[in-house]
Amino acid sequence: MKALIITREYPPHIYGGAGVVADQLTRALSQRMAVEVRCFGPRDPDGVANVTVRGYEPWERLKAGPDAPRFAPALETLSIGLAMARDPVDADVAHAHTWYADMAGLWIRTLHRIPLIVTLHSMEPLRPWKADQLGTGYLLSGWIEKTAVEAADRVIAVSAQMREDIVRHFTVDPAKVVVIHNGIDPEQFKRTDRRDALERYGVTLPYVLFVGRITDQKGIFHLLEAAPRLPAGVQVVLCASAPDTPEIEERLRAALAQHPNVLWVPKMIPVQEVVQLYSHAAVFCCPSVYEPFGLINLEAMACGTPVVAAAVGGILEVVVDGETGLLVPPAQPAALAAALTGLLEDPERARTMGRAGRARVERLFSWASVAERTERVYAEAIAEFKRTAGDS
Repeated sequence: MKALIITREYPPHIYGGAGVVADQLTRALSQRMAVEVRCFGPRDPDGVANVTVRGYEPWERLKAGPDAPRFAPALETLSIGLAMARDPVDADVAHAHTWYADMAGLWIRTLHRIPLIVTLHSMEPLRPWKADQLGTGYLLSGWIEKTAVEAADRVIAVSAQMREDIVRHFTVDPAKVVVIHNGIDPEQFKRTDRRDALERYGVTLPYVLFVGRITDQKGIFHLLEAAPRLPAGVQVVLCASAPDTPEIEERLRAALAQHPNVLWVPKMIPVQEVVQLYSHAAVFCCPSVYEPFGLINLEAMACGTPVVAAAVGGILEVVVDGETGLLVPPAQPAALAAALTGLLEDPERARTMGRAGRARVERLFSWASVAERTERVYAEAIAEFKRTAGDS
């Protein structure tokens, strides 16, 4: 079997959870089969055994840019998808990640006659704030996602809650929608005693850590509202980059002026440094208002750090309330502050939760098991496609 992974994000330009998943899943699958990756942007060979990587750039006429209309990224995406579909395909199955790759996957299915697997890492109907980023292009991204999902041979949901959302929002056979949780490499994410990155960025103990994109989805402004209610001397560290729009970045800058206990690290930093931040945080905070899975919570747990998170989406399947952390209602800064304060003031309980989180990661979320389940989905889709190819 050979798999074709189609993704916007692939190393070294990862800015979100979907990019991490595409990278780690590809590496795990390569232990079981040959894999080709088609991704956005020029790319040198990745150097991973059994994996070939091809990067694609948009048509010059359709490139997005500062002077382009807000819908330009959606058109840019389609131009890359066409180029991906044009090139020869020798894989047995195509696997698309996020709406950016979905239409390329559908065109490849149609033109090259192989089954299509679509993994949803989030859902456009549940992210209305994307209209601020894409303008009317949000209507196009929603159409792309809906069209591909409803034509796919299998749809992978990263949580049980997402599976329910998929069945509710799309016309799709529930039997074709399967749940496969994302995984993590527990050897890459594990507690470290190193602190040089903390010193370099000006981080002081104790601190609450946030890692994520600058977007309303991640609840970053709810954390800022909670920050003044935390105990004196506690720093809030925002490792936050990739703003949805220039406007939301300016909104964050303006808000930070009112919060002297908040430190902003405004860039994507290397994994080794993120691990240091996770390892020495008193608490990790994930205040998302929408989170289909929440890979960052797994990363924090793997580093032995307790989590305070909003009780939404896939977070409910990752964080065990009262055992590996605390869950709070979304968009309620007072409840968020109370939960954070409770763990900050009870470090022994926090350490116990951190140990339980690490054990949960090791037991349930390895990439090897994710790859094994994914391969089974591929095999089922290939067999079914061969039986019914004349009908589709």
